[in-house]
Amino acid sequence: MSVLSDLTHLVERGFESSGLDAAYGKVVVSNRPDLGQFQCNGALAAARQARRNPREIAGSVVKEIAGDSRLADVSLAGPGFINLTLTDEAVAGYVSEMADDSRLGMPAVSDPLDVIVDYAGPNVAKAMHVGHLRATIIGDSLKRLFRFAGHRVLGDAHFGDWGLQMGMLMVATRERLPGLPHLDEGAGGPYAEPPSITLADLQQWYPDIAARVGDDEELAGEARRATRDLQSGRPGYVALWEHFVRVSRESQERDFADLGVEFDLWYGESTVRHLLRPMVDGALARGAAVRSEGAVVVDVAEPDDKTEISPLILETSHGAFLYGTTDLATIAMRVDELHADLVLYVVDARQAYHFEQVFRAARRTGLAAGAVLEHIRFGTMNARDGTPFKTRAGGVLGLQDLIGMVTGAAVARLEESDLAAGYPEPERAKIARQVGVAALKFGDLINNRTSNYVFDLRRFTSLEGKTGPYLQMAAVRMGSILDRAVAKGFPSGPPMPPTVEVERRLMLRMLQLPEVIDRALDLRAPNHLAEYAYELASDFSRFYEACHILTESDPPRRASWLATVRTSRRALALLLDLLGIEVPDRM
Repeated sequence: MSVLSDLTHLVERGFESSGLDAAYGKVVVSNRPDLGQFQCNGALAAARQARRNPREIAGSVVKEIAGDSRLADVSLAGPGFINLTLTDEAVAGYVSEMADDSRLGMPAVSDPLDVIVDYAGPNVAKAMHVGHLRATIIGDSLKRLFRFAGHRVLGDAHFGDWGLQMGMLMVATRERLPGLPHLDEGAGGPYAEPPSITLADLQQWYPDIAARVGDDEELAGEARRATRDLQSGRPGYVALWEHFVRVSRESQERDFADLGVEFDLWYGESTVRHLLRPMVDGALARGAAVRSEGAVVVDVAEPDDKTEISPLILETSHGAFLYGTTDLATIAMRVDELHADLVLYVVDARQAYHFEQVFRAARRTGLAAGAVLEHIRFGTMNARDGTPFKTRAGGVLGLQDLIGMVTGAAVARLEESDLAAGYPEPERAKIARQVGVAALKFGDLINNRTSNYVFDLRRFTSLEGKTGPYLQMAAVRMGSILDRAVAKGFPSGPPMPPTVEVERRLMLRMLQLPEVIDRALDLRAPNHLAEYAYELASDFSRFYEACHILTESDPPRRASWLATVRTSRRALALLLDLLGIEVPDRM
């Protein structure tokens, strides 16, 4: 049990003994450390409920708990704030419990859920670019966070591999390679791989055909017919589509690997294609969907809507299924086959309307079957002028180019600081990549995910301040201290009561870890992990400067400090792992 949980239980009993609801006894970290390390503000709310004076209520609670041996001081402030300070012996005891716990005081959930995190959203015919970054690293962090908490978690890339864009690619291929056997309706196969079609070709063809389809109804009709033929199982089109999927996924998996991101599932829109017709027909039969002007729609409007929300179209009047249809079928598959209790869709805020339609349709048609569906929306990464980040030429920056950019900046930083200077070149390159990716991830994740932020390469790659490289440096320093202690034969532990304020502050900071993880989980917000990791590293730095660990002459005190270093290192390493950030072996 964490220190905050313990203190909350103590104060809850104080409220109960005073004839009040125990729920008013919640204890939090104090925002006035000059008055106490922790505080409870419940007396004010209890006073409104009980129609009593809040200070009188707080005084009654203080009398009930003041004799607890863990408390060095308990006092009142203002209209009824209860301030608590632990004895140094109690602080050391809690740190000792944390150090002995394989989960650092964070218990696994007692009732784990089946959770699916839908993130990244790569598409056929498109290499990864800067627009995929936030979905990828926020989703990856949430997957790690839920998995550490003890839930059963699957990360799904949700590959965009079906729909009208595939039909457009068939038309584009016919224009450029009219003799390809895959396009001959009379040919029955088998079909050889068309190696002449590369991802670079697809990336060039798709924007061109998409732009022309918008202005040419005859061409748009060809694309719709090709889409229908593919979805009906035309062998040549299916073989060609499989090639498009393969070359796209191979490239994207390399990009994800460079970010240290991987998926449990590469399910795409096509995964549920066999469910589309039965789902639509079933919704019609149950009256959950209706025909409207030749299309099949689900009315998702609700009486208290402040703005109009349109029906979700499941099937067009041309007989085609849309993105919303595959999203709805994917929900059904995730509930029926993967037994999902919770599905998190990590997709930018501009898709909020679409997900509102789909989630309502899932409930209206009964396909959600009790599963909780959440849109984890986020803002954009912008350039200094506030516009979405692009290349100097105005194009969308490729993810590989972005990783190369931050890696190059990391090399420059390491050289400026004369770090890793004598290391073998392969190790230097690995460290530079780790530092660059850490800069990129932390620079994003430190922000509230719903906010936009400015990409600042120099600030993100700094080895000082609130950056990923700074945290890596802190973790490496902690590891180095421990390694040198081992080399000198110095043992660690058990923790002793702190004797200086910087030591006390670091120990108290470590004890906040379980609540920080809980808060990040509840809010689906990795920025709480990032902020706390920086605070922990900063407190350690002050402790390291004031307490000369390896030259301390008192063996028990030195051993206690080493235990504090070890527990700090474990906590920081856990936080960085939850953020998807690697710690180099040395720097």
